[in-house]
Amino acid sequence: MSESLSTVRSEILDVPRERQPHHIAVIMDGNGRWAEAQGLPRIEGHRRGVASVRRTVEECARLGIEQLTLYCLSSENWKRPRGELDFLMRLLEQYMIEERAMILAQNIQASVIGRREGIPANALREMDRTVDLSAENTGLRLCLAINYGGRAELVDAVRRIAREVLQGDLAADEIDERVIAARLYTAGMPEPDLLIRTAGEMRISNFLLWQISYAELWVTEAFWPEFDEPHLHQAIRDFAMRDRRFGGLRGSCGQTLR
Repeated sequence: MSESLSTVRSEILDVPRERQPHHIAVIMDGNGRWAEAQGLPRIEGHRRGVASVRRTVEECARLGIEQLTLYCLSSENWKRPRGELDFLMRLLEQYMIEERAMILAQNIQASVIGRREGIPANALREMDRTVDLSAENTGLRLCLAINYGGRAELVDAVRRIAREVLQGDLAADEIDERVIAARLYTAGMPEPDLLIRTAGEMRISNFLLWQISYAELWVTEAFWPEFDEPHLHQAIRDFAMRDRRFGGLRGSCGQTLR
């Protein structure tokens, strides 16, 4: 298995950089359904999902992917049972503590996007510590979307712009896509090239609504706890074969025509 993985890695690394995704975003779906299919409590699915997170982070770092954004907890997830939410918060805190050494050792820069309201103080403290300690790292940029919602992000950006206009710091006719993008949680980050979703669901679930305008979508039937290096490799290989037109047409010489 390790030899096979090594061979595939070499093949992917040989793909021209312009055909590789620079930023991969992942909707990690199916933890609960995986657990139920195994006759286990739903929380066991979340626990097993952490192992998939580690595999994916480490493999993206090996492959030289610039950024990986993981949809960890959506703003809609607060509707789940209290016991499951409490477990998720403890798991988040535990992840930030236990994975910190790996993040630092592999030169990974961690960041978190989303609203902080509702997240327990202990989890926030460990999140902030991991982000601060890895701030100067120069390898893979790992962005964790926690208590995140794409619509909420846009609302927060609009509110910020409105305040700037009212204060006279920004003129209404200066508002354009660049101004909006600079006020999103993801300001300064590249837009995703590839959006992966597990568990076979064909929807984007309020994730990075602005940022994935031109992302290539790749869906697998595998539940998140089952997602491993071969799944990631296949997604990247399929991406390399896509003809990305960004809303234009492909000309006879390969250039994009708007």
